Amino acid sequence: MDTKSMNLLMRVGAAAAVLSLAACASPEKTPATAAVAVSHNAVENAVTAGAPELAPAEISAARDKMMRANQALAAKDYKTARELAVQAQADAKLAQSKANSAKATAAADALNEDLRVLRQEVDRANSDQQQ
Repeated sequence: MDTKSMNLLMRVGAAAAVLSLAACASPEKTPATAAVAVSHNAVENAVTAGAPELAPAEISAARDKMMRANQALAAKDYKTARELAVQAQADAKLAQSKANSAKATAAADALNEDLRVLRQEVDRANSDQQQ
């Protein structure tokens, strides 16, 4: 065989190898894997926001669905893995939103209490000056 034929044969072989590897890869695997990774990050963000204390039911549901998504991914049930991962992400975002809302409500309540105390002090000071 001459060099040209050998190069052509190597190119055809390489192309065949790439095509066979592409055929083996599931088209659903990559989206499912990505969805599980995104849901994992969403759960971490919710935990950082204080969801375990402020939205325990929602973060628990998110963790459960994420665990089941990982199990489905390991079992190569990519459709179920992706569906559970999307649900876990939604639950985690809800938990994070509830945690952020609870913290904002607590801050607003504290501010209102500070304003109430300040008003009382101003009223007391005004009544002392009038006497």
